[in-house]
Amino acid sequence: MEDSIFTKIIKGEIPCHKVFEDDQTIAFMDINPVQKGMVLVVPKSPVDHFMDLPPDEYQALMATVQKVAKKMHEVFPNQRIGVQIEGFDIPHAHVKLIPIATPAEFKATPDMNVVPDHAALSTMAEKLRF
Repeated sequence: MEDSIFTKIIKGEIPCHKVFEDDQTIAFMDINPVQKGMVLVVPKSPVDHFMDLPPDEYQALMATVQKVAKKMHEVFPNQRIGVQIEGFDIPHAHVKLIPIATPAEFKATPDMNVVPDHAALSTMAEKLRF
């Protein structure tokens, strides 16, 4: 199977705005966020469907989701942190964490034609990093 963009990020072949990393997971800024501050949490194993992760890797993924969401709530105290697992974009399991104030913000779609603002993403990653 060809490496996904996430596998290439994990291997360091593609740069990212990293928020957190441990031996089983990595969390980084989405370059086409639905809302400002959106973070992707990815298991390091190249598994397409999250439910196919071995139990220990699933638990590690969800533990990282919880840690990152708590940090995001500190940075966005007046917003909820929406959690999405839908699996359409990239064939590598991942969880989307989205700071939201309304249900409409959670259901928004990113504008894929906008050039990523790497300076803003870097600044936000620095605020969220732990």
